[in-house]
Amino acid sequence: MNEIPAPGRLSILGVHVSVLTMQRATATMEQWIRKGERHYVCITGVHGVMESQRDPELMAIHNAAGLVTPDGMPMVWMSHWLGQPEVERVYGPDLLQEMSRISAVQGYRNFFYGSRPETLGNLTAALTRRHPGLQIVGSFSPPFRPLTPEEDEAVIAQINASGAQIVWVGLSTPKQERWMASHVHRLNASVLVGVGAAFDFAAGEKQQAPRWMQRNGLEWVFRLATEPRRLAGRYFRNNPAFMLRASGQLLRHHWTSRMGRTNGMAP
Repeated sequence: MNEIPAPGRLSILGVHVSVLTMQRATATMEQWIRKGERHYVCITGVHGVMESQRDPELMAIHNAAGLVTPDGMPMVWMSHWLGQPEVERVYGPDLLQEMSRISAVQGYRNFFYGSRPETLGNLTAALTRRHPGLQIVGSFSPPFRPLTPEEDEAVIAQINASGAQIVWVGLSTPKQERWMASHVHRLNASVLVGVGAAFDFAAGEKQQAPRWMQRNGLEWVFRLATEPRRLAGRYFRNNPAFMLRASGQLLRHHWTSRMGRTNGMAP
């Protein structure tokens, strides 16, 4: 199989988002597995971008990732407006399902890290039922506290002993990004993917927004209605700030592009 080049990146408020389609994302991850490379994938929407504005370390973690997928429609629209019309949404729950489908065919070994034991059990049952032949070689539900160094070493040994090639991490942002960045070179797996609430969705424990809401950038409205206490602060803090800052970036981009075209005109 021919080697595919690494996807390009574009800056959205300083976060280097990959120029991706779902097919390009999965092909890149498969190439890492074939070559025995080790990378992590940040699934990033408005929340991740805005948290990165407040936390330079988190921004650096995003920008060191093998892929930063455009998880929400605002990321897709920004990519289009910044000159990358081919970009598609690469949504965490959809990526989990698509790579599970591919893994069932290719024999890739998967491990789940995060969430509650009950959720992990439901997740395993749901995915193996939907994708016959899928190899899930282990899972671990961490406690709601930092692991001791000894506990962390034991988890690393468990994942490595499982032979996992893909580790799915469901801890929420920014915990999952920090965990992946600190473990990517300590694990033998080729791919670490931070998928947030995708475990709950795939396990059937939380309802996803209808596709028409997802396509029109209204998923946050649905999630806010279903989890107001948990998500209200995040959305009301991040969404207006993102719109303001993104508008400024787009104005600068279009002004620079216009000036470049003007300066390049023949007299």
